[in-house]
Amino acid sequence: MRLLLCGTTTRAAAESAASAGFHVTALDAFADLDQHPSVRALAVARDFAARRPAAYGNVTAWGLARAARTIEADAVAYLSPFENHPAAVSRLSANRTLWGNSPETLRRVRNPFVLAEVARRHGFAVPRLVNDSNFSNDSNDPNDRWLVKPFRSGGGSRIRVWRGERISRTSYLQEEIEGTAGSLIFAAASGEAVPLGFSRQIIGDATFGASGYRYCGSILASLDDPQFANGRDLFGHAARFAGLVASEFGVAGLNGIDFIARDGLPFLLEVNPRWSSSVEVAERAFRTTFFPAHADACERGTLPSFDCASQLRQAAAFGKAIVYARSDGFITGSENWLGDPDVRDVPPAGQHFRAGQPICSVFGAASDSASCYRALAGRAARVYAAFEETSSVPVVTATG
Repeated sequence: MRLLLCGTTTRAAAESAASAGFHVTALDAFADLDQHPSVRALAVARDFAARRPAAYGNVTAWGLARAARTIEADAVAYLSPFENHPAAVSRLSANRTLWGNSPETLRRVRNPFVLAEVARRHGFAVPRLVNDSNFSNDSNDPNDRWLVKPFRSGGGSRIRVWRGERISRTSYLQEEIEGTAGSLIFAAASGEAVPLGFSRQIIGDATFGASGYRYCGSILASLDDPQFANGRDLFGHAARFAGLVASEFGVAGLNGIDFIARDGLPFLLEVNPRWSSSVEVAERAFRTTFFPAHADACERGTLPSFDCASQLRQAAAFGKAIVYARSDGFITGSENWLGDPDVRDVPPAGQHFRAGQPICSVFGAASDSASCYRALAGRAARVYAAFEETSSVPVVTATG
């Protein structure tokens, strides 16, 4: 089976698929150096002579879909940012088997107002939503902060606090909920869901060069770990919502739910109807490969026999952090990272970055989430030690 994977970054999913025996071509913005040996890795800007070469992490779904038409494949699976571009998914999957959610499913499940209405109707907690700024916020409401979120959201990079200004038609307002950010990944088929991982999200952490609401990592730990209060109850609520998403929206394959945990309840933010960054953390924690579950759910409508709750009750802590450039600069000696299992998504030595672009990912494991976080921070510090700042960085014309 010739499989094509498309997205901003595909290394982890491609490795999972190749480890399961699929013949993989991966098309993304990076074509990182540390690929599975059987993966054919291509970068849009480098390998397809794009008219406007993409900077790291700045490819579009349409650009990927256009480039993908020249690649022979029997099946195709997509990652971010395709969930926000159903029409690009249609083009990507033309004359190929689609392993992922259909454009019609994406249009419904990625509509925050439709998702919130379904959740409320079934008794789940969701933040309040407003689709324009022509409303008067109740000053007596103790939770009176609102966030401006784009409808085509991804990784939290364009989320900001609302200051009372008029918002565009491409954005909406979401009540800000104080609590701990988390996610649950699950396989879905035939209206049912099986949880595969449950983790805390690291958001806007300067330790990893992030700010605001930008996603920069995940930590999976025991359900009794203090990173979540009432972790067992929280997992149960999130797992039930995954089942609701599967039955109400008909999602297929691997999907994710983002939430804010408060008082043992998940306030549901959005569904990510595709392979998520935290899948790799769960694969490490449970010593398995989840891509077959994605393929089987989409191709055969079957779900894995996996007891996530039991696995989580005895799990150690495993984490992943994305390390972002804090300033313009370049990497030295990245070839030394090849072979290090705790540094992945390795760029070529000498690759230039602008502030805010991802350099690589680091991993850590420990007995608890706090120790795991410290391990991630230490590995990020070593990445920054190999980073040389520059006052003027050339425009990126190739990715590596």
